[in-house]
Amino acid sequence: MHPSHHILETWKKFDSFPMETLTKAWYFNQGTAKKQRDVSLMKEHRIQYGNTGNCFDLALWLLDEFKQHGIKAFPIGSNFHSDEAHVAVVALDENGNRYLCDLGDQWLQPILVETNSDDYSEGKLKGFFPAAEIQVQSKDQSQIEILYHRPNGKVSKQLFDLTPIEWNVFLQGAEYSQNNIYPKPLFECRVPYKNETAHWEFFHWESFLSTNEGLFKDDQTDSIEHWVEVIYQRSGYQKKFLYEALSRYS
Repeated sequence: MHPSHHILETWKKFDSFPMETLTKAWYFNQGTAKKQRDVSLMKEHRIQYGNTGNCFDLALWLLDEFKQHGIKAFPIGSNFHSDEAHVAVVALDENGNRYLCDLGDQWLQPILVETNSDDYSEGKLKGFFPAAEIQVQSKDQSQIEILYHRPNGKVSKQLFDLTPIEWNVFLQGAEYSQNNIYPKPLFECRVPYKNETAHWEFFHWESFLSTNEGLFKDDQTDSIEHWVEVIYQRSGYQKKFLYEALSRYS
C-alpha cells in the first residue's frame, strides 16, 4: 500500500504544508484579474509569508513537483464550481499503479488505489491519515471509497472519482474556487502529538485537535489577535499576513 520511493520523496516536501483558505481571502484583495496563483508565485509567497493555500493551490503545486521529477500524475476532483469543490492528485509509479495523493485533506502519505496490484488491500490501515485508520474500498476501476475509522468508533466515508480531469477544466475549477470566498475561515495542519501525527483544525473562530485518543476542543473566540498568535505557533505563518487575511473575515 506504500508508494514508491520517488512518489514518497516528492510528497515529503509537502509534509509541513497546511491547507487553508486564508491565503485565498488575502490574495483576492490584491487586485489581480486572475485569482489562481501560478506555482512560481506560490513559492515566492511561501518564502515571504510562510503561507501555502487551499486544495487547488496544493494540487497545482504537487502536480508541478511530480512533473519536475518525471512522475506521471493528474488531477481528480468533485463538485467543481461549488462550495463543496475538492481536488486531489493521482500519481503513477513505474508500473502504472495509481496512488491517491490528497494534500487538501492533509493525508500523511499517498495510498495505493490500484485494485489489480498485489499490494492492494481493503483492510484497515494505520499511518496514512491523522487520527484515523482508513480502508480503501473499490467501487469500480474509476471510483474508490475511503472509510475513515475514528477512535470513538465513528466511521465516515468519502468517494473519489479517479477519472483524470482535463487541465483546462481543472484550471477553470481552480479559478472559480479562488473567486469564491466562503465566509468562515479554515486552517488545517498536521502537528506532532505524543507518538503520532495529529490533525489541528481552525474553523469559524474555534479550533480542534484530532488525535488517536479522541477529539479535543481548543479555543473559541472571535479575537483576531488571539488567532494570529495561535496559527503562528502552529505554522510559522507571518503574523502580519495572518492579521490581514483574518481581517477579511471579520
